[in-house]
Amino acid sequence: MKTIAISIVTYNSQDVFETLDNIVTKIMPYIKTNIYVFDNNSSDEYKKKLKSYGTQMSIHYHHENMGFGFGHNYNASKCNDEYFIVYNPDILADHETLIKMHDFMEDQVEVGMCVPKVLNKDGSIQYLIRKRLNLFDYMLRFIPFKFIRRLFDKRLANYECRDLSDERQEILFGSGCFMFFRTSIFKKIKGFDERFFMYFEDNDICQRLRAANEKIYYLPDATVIHFYAKGAHKSKKLFSIFIKSMVQYFNKWGWTFF
Repeated sequence: MKTIAISIVTYNSQDVFETLDNIVTKIMPYIKTNIYVFDNNSSDEYKKKLKSYGTQMSIHYHHENMGFGFGHNYNASKCNDEYFIVYNPDILADHETLIKMHDFMEDQVEVGMCVPKVLNKDGSIQYLIRKRLNLFDYMLRFIPFKFIRRLFDKRLANYECRDLSDERQEILFGSGCFMFFRTSIFKKIKGFDERFFMYFEDNDICQRLRAANEKIYYLPDATVIHFYAKGAHKSKKLFSIFIKSMVQYFNKWGWTFF
């Protein structure tokens, strides 16, 4: 196998320690990997705990929080590995999943990036793939009234691609919680747009991949577990960041309301 870079960006994420332990025990003994961790100026206590992993991976401690995309771009600039995984600090995976994705990318040279099936801890599916992006569907997911959501359940199901088959297939938008890139392609399109501090940078990079004639594939036989805190649903601060990023995204790519 060719070498795989695992890129993690964290800011006081308590899940990252379980994630790193999982990588050390379930991935590193079986696959040639280099682990790059970018810390976005977490607390001193947090950084002290993170330093205990320093002998097994490369860790950069940044002096301020520059956001999700900035951190992954920095990690990519330091790696010369054939493949580059954007890997959330709340992901659990195993070597078999990475081997499947590696082998697929080796066989399908026209594919620039692929994503796995993302599961909750209980094994249920997180529907994170999108077939369209518009303002109505985004905001509908934040409406707290269940009866309204029930009225638009079919629309939401279509938007969230709940009817995807278990076949490997080309998609339009994959989730930034786990993205398996060719490093050369990630660098060719200059990685993430750092104007997005957090949220929508994954949609934007999917748009730019396709604009560069690179295909995006969904591999349902490759699975990862994602803790998925849904921070923007619970925090006013994160919701504010979400709205700002959404406006930036539609300003860049054109507003679609419905």
